Amino acid sequence: MKGRKMAGKGKERAILPESYVKNWNGKGKEDALALLRQHAKVTVDPMRYGVEFCSCLYDLFQHSVKGNLEAEDVAALLGRLVSSQEFKNLPSIIADHLSVLDVEVQCGDSKDRKENFKSLILACQEVVPISLLKEHLEVDTLEAVGLIPSAKVFNQKFVKMKTRLFFKQQKFNLFREENEGYSKLISELGHAHMQSEHAPVFMENVKSLIGHFNLDPNRVLDVILDAFESMIEDTGFFLTLLECYPADPQTFVHILGNKFHFYQVNQEESQATCSGTPRSLYRLAAVLIQNKLVSLELLYSHLVPTDDLIISKNHAYIEETKIKAKKINSISLAERSGDDKQQSSDNKSCAFFILEPRPDYELDSNQKLGLCEALIRQGCWSSAKLLIGHLPMHYTQLCPAIVAAITEVLHITLEPLYRSIAPRAAKGKTLLVDVKTIHCSKFTDINIDVMGIMYTLGPLMSQDPILLAKVVRIGRAFFKDYYSTASNSLQQDSPTIDMLFRKFITLLSETILPSLSLLQCNCGMSEEVWGMIKQLPYEVRYQLYGRWKNQSYELYPSLLLAKALTINRAKYIMKRLTKENVKPSGRHLGKLSHSNPGIVFDCVLSQIQTYDNLIVPVVDALKYLSPLGYDILSYCIIEALGNPSKERLKHEDTNISQWLQGLANFCGTVFKKYNIELTGLLQYIINQLKNGKSFDLLVLKEVVQKMSGIEISEDMTVSQLEALAGGELLKAEGAYFSQVRNVKKSSQRLRETLVSSQLSTPLCLLMGQQRDSIIFREGIDRHLKLAGQLYDHCMDTLVQFGGFLSSHFSMEEYSERIPSLDSLHLEYHIPADIAFFLLRPIMASSIITKFVALEKSSGEVDKAERKSKSMKQQANYLAAVKDVMEPILKSANMLHSNKIWEDINAKLYTTFWSLSLYDLHVPVGRYDEEIGKLEQSIKALDDSSDMASTKKRKEQEKYQVVIDKLKEEKRKQSENHKMILVRISNEQDEWFNTKVTKNRTITQFLQLCIFPRCLYTTADAVYCAKFVYFLHTHRTPNFSTLLFFDKVFSDISYTSACCTENEARRYGKFLGELLEVISKWHGQVSTYEKECADTPGFLSMMRNSSNKNHLDFENFRHICFKWHFKITKSLVVCLESKDYMQIRNSLIVLTKLLPQYPKVQHLAIALEKRVEKIIEEEKKDRPDLFALATGYSGMLKAQKSNLVAETDYHNKEERVKAVQDTVSSNGIDAKPSSTSQSRVKQEHSDKVLVGVEADIAGSSNVAKEKPRTSQNREHSKATEPESKNSRSDEKKASLSADKKSSLANGPTKSDHSSKRVSDTGAGESQEPKRRKVEESKEDTNKGKETSSKDHERLAKASADRKRERSSDKDSPSVEAARDLKKKKESPSSSPASDPKSSSVPDSSKDKKRVIKIASKNESVGGATTSSSTATKKASHSPSASNSPNRKVSTVRKDKEDDKHKK
Repeated sequence: MKGRKMAGKGKERAILPESYVKNWNGKGKEDALALLRQHAKVTVDPMRYGVEFCSCLYDLFQHSVKGNLEAEDVAALLGRLVSSQEFKNLPSIIADHLSVLDVEVQCGDSKDRKENFKSLILACQEVVPISLLKEHLEVDTLEAVGLIPSAKVFNQKFVKMKTRLFFKQQKFNLFREENEGYSKLISELGHAHMQSEHAPVFMENVKSLIGHFNLDPNRVLDVILDAFESMIEDTGFFLTLLECYPADPQTFVHILGNKFHFYQVNQEESQATCSGTPRSLYRLAAVLIQNKLVSLELLYSHLVPTDDLIISKNHAYIEETKIKAKKINSISLAERSGDDKQQSSDNKSCAFFILEPRPDYELDSNQKLGLCEALIRQGCWSSAKLLIGHLPMHYTQLCPAIVAAITEVLHITLEPLYRSIAPRAAKGKTLLVDVKTIHCSKFTDINIDVMGIMYTLGPLMSQDPILLAKVVRIGRAFFKDYYSTASNSLQQDSPTIDMLFRKFITLLSETILPSLSLLQCNCGMSEEVWGMIKQLPYEVRYQLYGRWKNQSYELYPSLLLAKALTINRAKYIMKRLTKENVKPSGRHLGKLSHSNPGIVFDCVLSQIQTYDNLIVPVVDALKYLSPLGYDILSYCIIEALGNPSKERLKHEDTNISQWLQGLANFCGTVFKKYNIELTGLLQYIINQLKNGKSFDLLVLKEVVQKMSGIEISEDMTVSQLEALAGGELLKAEGAYFSQVRNVKKSSQRLRETLVSSQLSTPLCLLMGQQRDSIIFREGIDRHLKLAGQLYDHCMDTLVQFGGFLSSHFSMEEYSERIPSLDSLHLEYHIPADIAFFLLRPIMASSIITKFVALEKSSGEVDKAERKSKSMKQQANYLAAVKDVMEPILKSANMLHSNKIWEDINAKLYTTFWSLSLYDLHVPVGRYDEEIGKLEQSIKALDDSSDMASTKKRKEQEKYQVVIDKLKEEKRKQSENHKMILVRISNEQDEWFNTKVTKNRTITQFLQLCIFPRCLYTTADAVYCAKFVYFLHTHRTPNFSTLLFFDKVFSDISYTSACCTENEARRYGKFLGELLEVISKWHGQVSTYEKECADTPGFLSMMRNSSNKNHLDFENFRHICFKWHFKITKSLVVCLESKDYMQIRNSLIVLTKLLPQYPKVQHLAIALEKRVEKIIEEEKKDRPDLFALATGYSGMLKAQKSNLVAETDYHNKEERVKAVQDTVSSNGIDAKPSSTSQSRVKQEHSDKVLVGVEADIAGSSNVAKEKPRTSQNREHSKATEPESKNSRSDEKKASLSADKKSSLANGPTKSDHSSKRVSDTGAGESQEPKRRKVEESKEDTNKGKETSSKDHERLAKASADRKRERSSDKDSPSVEAARDLKKKKESPSSSPASDPKSSSVPDSSKDKKRVIKIASKNESVGGATTSSSTATKKASHSPSASNSPNRKVSTVRKDKEDDKHKK
């Protein structure tokens, strides 16, 4: 043993060697530690230490006080000892030594020793508890080291405590109670018979004990309650005993409250030894409250913690949860360490919330929650509900004990009912818990208390998934019986059942759906919930989803954290979603959506609205969703579409926002691929249309297109347009860009949704009404470009949706859903073109059905009667047409006024609108082409060796079935075409009335038929051209083809300017089809002679004369050039305007006309210059116009090799010679002036181009005053009424408009005062005298190009024409002059001619006038329109451009007679 020993009173004391102290930093510290451990092992008792150990410890402290050792080194050594298990009691020994040293140091005068001692105490605080130091050290020392704030205050408290402990009198046994009485009372309680009937006898014994031993009645009651608490199972006996006990009810409350106060005191003063309030006391209080022995309101004030403290802590917890949830999704730019990254990854992998236990919600520390739990287990729900009402909302749901109690109560309550509806379900383990509650064996037993318990449980029902499954299955059975018409089990008590239905809906909202958010990716539970909720209407389901998604997460802190974790995880998945990892990402997304689908889909949709390239991978990733997830996805889509905070337009307010386009595309894709209910989305679109909002039609368009394969595209090829003329199968095979075969299931789902929800008719009617509402209501304050886009979207969607209904519904179903023409027009105010579009399939089907019925009724045909079989078929078909079309004809008469029907035949109107391109044209080539492709596929399969024979045979059979169907469809269409020809041949003689001028008839035909329908769809544009060609080739009586073409081509600027973008494409397609026909006739004489030479459409005949003539080929070529020139002039006017709509539509029309127009070089050069100018000016400001112009410029340059000179297109010299011959035949000197000769000989294209450009430039200012509002659309479609003077002129005219034919006399400046093509030829207004100055100015300008003689001649001719107009004379007709030259006879004078017409001007003036007419006037059908130079200048002025009519001057026969006689 190291160290030295000293003798003292017979014992040796070990002293710490100084060598250890000197070599402390070396081996001294370890040697001292070993020495202390060695002396500690000497003692037998581990809790006591020997003298040697204490001596060493004392020497160690002495060295520290003397300054030989640092206090920190000593404390470190002691800390190593205390950390060992064998030195548990060492802190008390250290405190004793420090106490001895404290006395020694205080008695000394050394300041250094005092300071060293203080340092030692401060260093030992880590080893010795502060409470021990306060017990052992002096007060002054405690104050010096800072363990107490003040020695004086400490002494005062010490004195008070000693006084209370040693001098305060205890109140004990003041009543002189004898303890024996309490012993006997306890003995009686222990041996008593615990039956309720023995309670009165026992009560008498208790009274005897109280009286005999002078016992305190309150203490006796306290003892009885203690016994009751320990034997709580004998409830009946003690309750009867307490009811017999003569005590005030408040006494029970005070005694019970005192028991609770006892545990509160223990909790405040000695938390370390307190075990908390026992559960038996809670149950005792619950039993007393349940049996009305104790009032909960009075007892509540004795419980802790206080309400204020509960509220403050709950508020702090909620705020803490919100901060935590906010931090989860916060983005930190700081670099994370490896551990942080790993932890973040782990958190992301767990996107559900686990309820963490908190001390505030433990029953030991919260007596109110403990009492609540006991009340629930006791079955006293009314009192428990009252207690819960005193606490903050959802406060009790955070207590695990209360949640467990509620789940156990519900298990026992619902078990009988659950077994009745699910007898085969697994029973599970029996609950061996003492819970008193009611038992539900049928639905009506579920009272308000049971529902209230489930409401209180809230989302914490997720803690017991078995209970949640039971509740969900009970709800599913209830909803099934509730909606089942065959079941009468729930019809006995209808008010109760209705109330129970509402309770189950509330249960879904408050408990079941929020509980799903706290489950860990439980797909089975999601399926169970869907089995319950799918029986509800979609309106109720969407209400539940909305409350779950937007409200529940803010009510519960646990859901708030779950939401934050879900958002974090969803963002994590979406950031890494690509086409390559669709499957794993889809699985993660599906797991996440089982618990919080609404939150997940919000993140997904927000990404889709921003990045549309995610649509395809996201849709593929959604394959792992549950049915409940798909249903909630549809709700989230509707919610995203209806988000009021999102702008539906881009910042320039002319285009639809990108997010809406992306969301619409996503809707179509996801609804096509997955079986998601469409009713909610369709109803949302209907509601938007009711509110006058058409943006969401884009969604309907995408859904119908993706699900049915029906596309509406304006960029169709010629082959696709041909396929559109065929049947449904040919359309599916060759008319669309996508394969219709892949949409069979999705189109069937869309059809079933429309049938079950009955939304097809409202959608059609609302879209029909919305089309015009876009212009007149929505488009008032919007840009024309946007209004046009919305108009096109509405129109395209209507056509697409109507096509889907007609192709996927049977005609019986379709006819049941579409109202009649009367209802559509009068009741729903649907425009005529839309009404006929909806009714056209019904009319065609009705005719076929009626025809088949008539064929069957006619019976078998004998061999002798087979020759007349076709005649009978035709008769039956015509009878069927008559039977079906007569009601339509009557209804059509109500669409327009009687005045309209005077100009156009109603049969023509109804026939035109009832037929389609399918009826007029059989695309034989397209049928053969598609059949050939399929046959090639079959042949390729035969040559293929990679495919199995069985599969190859199946594919071949599949192709062969399609081939057979195409052949059958082709045959049916051919037969239908033949019958249509029979129908038209039977009706065409009545179409054009001879009593009305051709001018008026053609105008009405254009206004009511051609123009509305050619703008409807591209197929309708082709149909209109085919119909006009059909009228011409079938020699329809009284139909003037030339007049029709002239009205169409005379001025297209107004028509194109009033079109939307898609309408401009269709209008251009219509004009292109007409120009293709004209080019065919213009190309070869044989074709012209075959199709036009002797047709009524090219017939020219004088009124009241039998002389007829047809336009020859060369004059037709002149007219073709005139039409090309007018088209050029109209389009250049629009191109030179600064209006966006005119420029855009003109470029679109030019693009569509490019295959057939332009044909002449200098006209193409004029267009090219304007287009190049647009490219330069619009490159920065309007890039869309720049793109259109650039595209057209490139295509125009590619067509330059096909352009010809004007002299090659038509013979100009023959045109003037024909005019001269016509003048000579009238007996007038036809020698032209020098200016006329020079113009005839002028052939150089550059000089002609200068004249064209000068003419076009003079009319460019008309575009500045064109109406730009969409209201002009309707105004332009209606021809303005003629003035009284024009009507009188018409009556006086000797040559009717239907007998007019013209010679094309070269290009002149056409009048732009008309507002629509239909106004052309309606008459020319009188010019005021003040225009004489303008005429002379124009003549002066033209004099710069001609000689002075020409100037005088033009001035005289102008004056002569003004005199003619002032005297109401009609200019002579060139055609009439040519007829007179050939016949050499004078027509009789018209009896209705004006007396002023008999005056004939001198021959020189007449000659000049005829020459001017021959070189300048343009007319069709024999009626020459007189247009002087002054008139043309005035027509370009603002006043002339606003004139409603232009009068057409005619030739009276009495005037012609006088002229030829002279």
